[in-house]
Amino acid sequence: MAGASPILHALSMAFAMFWEILWALILGFGLSAIVQAVVGKQQMTKLLPDDSLKTLAIACGLGAASSSCSYAAAALARSLFRKGANFTAAIAFMVASTNLVAELGIIMAILLGWQFTLAEFVGGPLMVVILALISRLFLERRLVHEARQQAERGIAGKMEGHAAMDMSVTEGGSIWQRIGSAKGFTAISHYFVMDWAAVWKDIAGGLLIAGALAAWVPAAWWNRFFLTNHPQLAKLWGPIVGPIVAIFSFVCSVGNVPLAAVLWNGGSSFGGVIAFIYADLIVIPILNIYRKYYGAKMAAFLLATMFVSMSAAALVIEFVFQALNLIPHERHAKIVEASISMNYTTVLNIVFLAIAAPLLWRFFTTGGLKMLRMMDEMPDQSPHGAAAHAR
Repeated sequence: MAGASPILHALSMAFAMFWEILWALILGFGLSAIVQAVVGKQQMTKLLPDDSLKTLAIACGLGAASSSCSYAAAALARSLFRKGANFTAAIAFMVASTNLVAELGIIMAILLGWQFTLAEFVGGPLMVVILALISRLFLERRLVHEARQQAERGIAGKMEGHAAMDMSVTEGGSIWQRIGSAKGFTAISHYFVMDWAAVWKDIAGGLLIAGALAAWVPAAWWNRFFLTNHPQLAKLWGPIVGPIVAIFSFVCSVGNVPLAAVLWNGGSSFGGVIAFIYADLIVIPILNIYRKYYGAKMAAFLLATMFVSMSAAALVIEFVFQALNLIPHERHAKIVEASISMNYTTVLNIVFLAIAAPLLWRFFTTGGLKMLRMMDEMPDQSPHGAAAHAR
């Protein structure tokens, strides 16, 4: 777009990336909605009684079946903790809810390449294990007790209502019968739209920031920042600086993938990109929510332990993938100019928009707007499990 204004150039690149991943977002949120529609939240607490390897594996599985919204994941983790779940297991659930979900992997494959998706899903459980080991060594019972007392105060964060809602259909035949039932269709439509509503700001913010950085920041600056002239040092530097960039980017959930593409093209190490994507749970707004949920001391503990675990996991991934020759040799993440042509992306977008249409119709004709307005409200105590206290 020669001659275009810098702002228009940045916006065009943001739109191009959105058009490139639109069908993947619909597919990912659709798959997530189907899983959430048949997996109830009521029994999760009983499945997370300790920090054993088995429980952590269950926590990761439940998290992967949950929403990719960082705020909703944090709220649901606190809810599980308040109901008796082990603190480390609840945090493992939260990590998996944002780093092991289908939509994240699909978008990473499109913008960055399948190697990054593989690294994300291999490194995520490794990060959880490292986090659990650090917690066993350094997390004092007194601090957990203080965190539970703070959690019981029920101070509002964000997406409290979204995290508390349980519309799953757990009775009425096989999984496929429940999915195909009228109640199942309604539940899928509600989860689908509300997951979109939970993360659209992060997606939009991530696209806009990525578009601006791709359009305005010269490659030479990125090369200096990521120490590309010192390859061995860059491998160690990337997993350290990646989370730091994430902390101050304010972008959560799948919204940080477009920015990760910019960092990769700019010279970040492979592990640095992975660490950056993991760090959506330690951005400044989320850290402030931890402070409200668990107190300042536990928030500081979560920042330190998650930073160390994500950097360590990313560093391991860097060297393992290098040894297996799985790190891409070219830096050609998809950051393209805005254009719509009749190619496979446009065809897929049309197909998936057509699939999304009946879900939207079902949502708006079954009381969806009322539930949408409750997404950020603190749920009242009820016999259905959405318990909370007013601030």
